[in-house]
Amino acid sequence: MAWQGEVTAPTVPAPRVGDEPELLAAARAGDAQAAHRLGKLYAQHGDRAAAKHWWERAAAAGNVDSAYNLGVWHEKHGSLEEAVTWYEFAAGTGDAEAAANLATLLLEQRGDTGAARHWYERAALGGSRAAARRLALMCEDAGELGAAREWHRRAASDGDLTSAHDLGFLAYSSGDDKETVRWWEYAARGGHADSAYCMGLYLDAGRDPEGAEAYYRLAAKNEHPGAASQLGGVALSRGDLRTARAWFEQAAGTGRVHDQRMAGFVCVELGDCAAASHWFGRAAAGGDAESAFNYGLLLIAEFGDMAGGQHWFRQAAQAGHRGAAVELGGLLSVAGEVGEAQTWLSDPPPAAAWGRHAEPELTARAELAAAATGRRGGVSLSVSDLAEVLGTWDLVTRPLHDHSDVIGWLVERSGVHRSAIDHLASVRGTLLRPGSAPWPSPAEIEYVLATARDLRRRLGVR
Repeated sequence: MAWQGEVTAPTVPAPRVGDEPELLAAARAGDAQAAHRLGKLYAQHGDRAAAKHWWERAAAAGNVDSAYNLGVWHEKHGSLEEAVTWYEFAAGTGDAEAAANLATLLLEQRGDTGAARHWYERAALGGSRAAARRLALMCEDAGELGAAREWHRRAASDGDLTSAHDLGFLAYSSGDDKETVRWWEYAARGGHADSAYCMGLYLDAGRDPEGAEAYYRLAAKNEHPGAASQLGGVALSRGDLRTARAWFEQAAGTGRVHDQRMAGFVCVELGDCAAASHWFGRAAAGGDAESAFNYGLLLIAEFGDMAGGQHWFRQAAQAGHRGAAVELGGLLSVAGEVGEAQTWLSDPPPAAAWGRHAEPELTARAELAAAATGRRGGVSLSVSDLAEVLGTWDLVTRPLHDHSDVIGWLVERSGVHRSAIDHLASVRGTLLRPGSAPWPSPAEIEYVLATARDLRRRLGVR
């Protein structure tokens, strides 16, 4: 196809400056190929009207490339109806690119899903990788997951790494470990950063930290912020503060509040209070209460800025940070503002619901589940909520040696109704064994979170 950046068929030589008289004579004599080339030459010179004229002459004589170019011409400069007509002409001869363009017009401009699927199928079977991917996504949206996998496979086998990544998620959500690894590895080796990161999470979830680190490094080469964050955590666990700082700052620079906070902590440990102030300040301004609290502490301890410390303690306290409320009350008392001080000291916010870090494999499962539920415009579940659900179960069942009747044991010890614990166990099972049941809904997570918190409260576990 010879216009607007499309590749010309090898049998049609590109027109050159100086060819006009020869092409014009041949075109006027009825040579369709010459008329097509003449149209291309006029298009290159910016004469759209002349290009259209000669492509119409060529298309009328059966030149498919000209029919395609007319479809593009009308899509950009003419009418939708004419574009559809010319694309149909070219697509009817088996032109995959015209069929794909036609399908896209019918879907996006007319909302004709049925006709669009027909032409995407024609295009995909004719070798259009883009059409195969688009068709796969349409099938996913329609709930036709078997067909979606087949079209994704066609696109992925032809080199579409995004479809390979999607195949990995479809396999993960159905519990097919072999296919999950196959497609995420394929995409990761092709340079798809998200797939490399997902492989890292998958291996972390399987308690293979060395394998996970290798994939995080692969993803980080493509500047994946999540991978940088994970590598920061790895370096921190090894006591390598300088490397941890570099990774956390790389992730923090993309606006990730958690990593801004972690960069602040590491900078404090390294004695770089100016850098710590920068990162705590950014995270605090982004609404992170813990960072606001630490920013306040830093401003007072290192810079003697009592007013700044009071400001950020107040921000954190208003967001529910108990420690900040107590510190703020103390500062206000010293400043003689006894009334407000008493308000914060006598009625501080309740302690945070969950202050623990779940085990790495549980956090990895939580992140994969959140990513899986957030695909294709879905409602992504909260990683922190899922990690709290998984971490709570791990924490409250740790004293139990015989897990044959763990639910009965929890019911007896806590007094929580069996049905609530059953539901918590069911959701936990889905998160740990994807494909064993559909992903939980946000409402279910809210319900089991309440159960998890009630369990911890009743058992005295923090």
